Amino acid sequence: MSRTALRICPLCEATCGLTLTIEGTKVTGARGDREDVFSKGFICPKGASFGAVDGDPDRLRTPLVRRDGELREATWQEAFDAVAAGIRPVVERYGANSVGVVLGNPNVHTMAGALYPPVLIAGLGTRSLFTASTVDQMPKHVSSGLLFGDAGAIPVPDLDHTDHLLLIGANPLESNGSLCTAADFPGKLKALKARGGALTVIDPRRTRTARLADRHIPIRPGTDALLLAAMAQVLFEESLVALGELAPHVEGLDELAEAVAEFTPEAVADACDVEAGLIRTLARELAAAPTAAVYGRIGSCTVPYGTLASWLVDVLNILTGNLDRPGGALFPQAATDRTPRPAGPGRGFRLARWHSRVSRHPEAKGELPLSALAEEIDTATDEGEPIRALVVVAANPVLSAPDGDRLDKALDALDFMVSVDPYLNETSRHADVVLPPPPPSQSPHHDFAFNTLAVRNQVRYTRPPVPLEPGRMAETEILARLTLAATGMHGADPSAVDDLVVGQTLGKAVEDPHSPVHGRDPHELAAQLAGDTGPERRLDMMLRLGPYGDGFGARPDGLGLDRLLAAPHGIDLGPLRPRLPQPLKTRSGRVELLPRPIADDLPRLREGMHRSTDGLVLVGRRHLRSNNSWMHNVPALTGGTNRCTLHIHPEDAERLGVRDGAPVRVKGAGGEVTAPAEVTDGVRRGVVSLPHGWGHDRPGTRLSHAASDPGVNVNQLLDGSLLDPLSGNAVLNGVPVEVAAVPAP
Repeated sequence: MSRTALRICPLCEATCGLTLTIEGTKVTGARGDREDVFSKGFICPKGASFGAVDGDPDRLRTPLVRRDGELREATWQEAFDAVAAGIRPVVERYGANSVGVVLGNPNVHTMAGALYPPVLIAGLGTRSLFTASTVDQMPKHVSSGLLFGDAGAIPVPDLDHTDHLLLIGANPLESNGSLCTAADFPGKLKALKARGGALTVIDPRRTRTARLADRHIPIRPGTDALLLAAMAQVLFEESLVALGELAPHVEGLDELAEAVAEFTPEAVADACDVEAGLIRTLARELAAAPTAAVYGRIGSCTVPYGTLASWLVDVLNILTGNLDRPGGALFPQAATDRTPRPAGPGRGFRLARWHSRVSRHPEAKGELPLSALAEEIDTATDEGEPIRALVVVAANPVLSAPDGDRLDKALDALDFMVSVDPYLNETSRHADVVLPPPPPSQSPHHDFAFNTLAVRNQVRYTRPPVPLEPGRMAETEILARLTLAATGMHGADPSAVDDLVVGQTLGKAVEDPHSPVHGRDPHELAAQLAGDTGPERRLDMMLRLGPYGDGFGARPDGLGLDRLLAAPHGIDLGPLRPRLPQPLKTRSGRVELLPRPIADDLPRLREGMHRSTDGLVLVGRRHLRSNNSWMHNVPALTGGTNRCTLHIHPEDAERLGVRDGAPVRVKGAGGEVTAPAEVTDGVRRGVVSLPHGWGHDRPGTRLSHAASDPGVNVNQLLDGSLLDPLSGNAVLNGVPVEVAAVPAP
């Protein structure tokens, strides 16, 4: 007999509500939840394939422990015993930094990934932290930290109300949005046009989003910051700067005008391959629109000037008075955010508090570049011990980081490695212990990270729609036990981790004069927490202390877990609203338009105006039915147009003798790959494109469907040396490559 249950989709950033059809304990169907307060029934192919993802037969069901060189099934007790025996001796002999932690993108899609890794990292005391952020969005965190004093204060476009939207390096019709959580992003763009608004897309590829636009500008890859700087210069030159209500909250306007004065449209036009007159038109239209928002994403982040481009996106929103106003770009307010404090100066944001051991890369937001992971393992220096043990949680850096071949070899040199992963993939195959979480139907869900980026304030929570299968362990318990085993508390009850966090959080809250529980007894407050599990108690605590919370009785109409459970389709908290100056945590208490690290990096951008633009350059791409590499193991999400092919413009193909469908060799600084050519005018001349996440041809994995059509690893074309210096983000786009047809045998 079938039944239905609700579940928030964890497969991309749109966080759509799903209605699952369940036969016994098997998910047999998924459709959009029409009553969901955020997604209102929208669903994409990934969400529709929830059952196939959930029931993938290649998912690991029991832990694996390496014995006599082979990974073999083991009990949970044996697995955590092995973790404790593998990590603690390394810490005690070589120090905390000799243990590295790698966190992958799926962590922000689960409650466990949000709640437990911070405790693990703090407990280990290691500075050797690497995450997917430095092959993705770290430039935006750094620019926000420098502008606003908080790396998490990322304004998002008010899609439902803007009159003019400029997208640069973003393809939300394929990605469903990124650093901008919006269910039905395609529908919101169509609604923008239907109400008479304008959509401009700047992208070297004519993507699905670009085809929807009123104007598509095929910029030369990697020159986004030059074009944006020129737009800012036009605003100053033509007296189009209008801060409006932002004026009291902004400093550094005159200094900024001087800093961008050299970036005239005429000076950058050749480098960008965009006519100077068109650049001026873009600036004028942005200034003239009743409301407008500029939004940049991965294409403008994963380039040599990623932080500068991310900074300039917000600079343009500020100069046109569109930051923090309806129809512009606003700061979301999530239900689990900290209790809002009165506006005023903060501690600010600092970079380079420490450096990587080998190449001396500065940390950003507590992280080192993922590109540096291999050298931190395989290279000896006088600056301390290399990484000898590695904890990998939901990450596959052999495919996601540059030069996977080097990292592949480096992982074999580790003293110990533990991987939390549902699959035996290109990275986890090296582990000494693999801890598999259950499928998503057996896990609860609340979006801690994505609600801080949502285009409408709301809160939703779904309990597991399917009971935990016998022999499985909840992902939250896996990470709690991993934390205890790695930090010298092996054998303690996993609830100790949640109790520790609750005690510390409430202890600080009662001492905070701005908290609704100031002066109260933390033990009494802890006893009031609702929830059947430790994670639910922590969610209840965060809701009750948050901006909409009940303050443990101080605001009777406020939020708590009980109220959220009574609203299975979520609670709408209203549209985004102006919040300045409250989000600002800079030392001045104002938006600091020209922070010193930015000013110091601008000479490098000036040099970019004069660099040679000859030769082919590489850009990445993704598909609507793909997100992370493991999705290639789901038949419903592969095939059709979701293939690992090299997109090349017809004129470039003719010049190089490349035929459609024929093999073509692509060579970069890190190596070479061979892939089928797909001749298309969907890329501009001088640009080729390969999708990320492929390359499933290494032995020892258990990804049967992915291995049947492995594709090639685009990141193997990179040697890891190209980084945005401010953020440590890998340069993945605009990379020079050589392309040649493979001679027929």
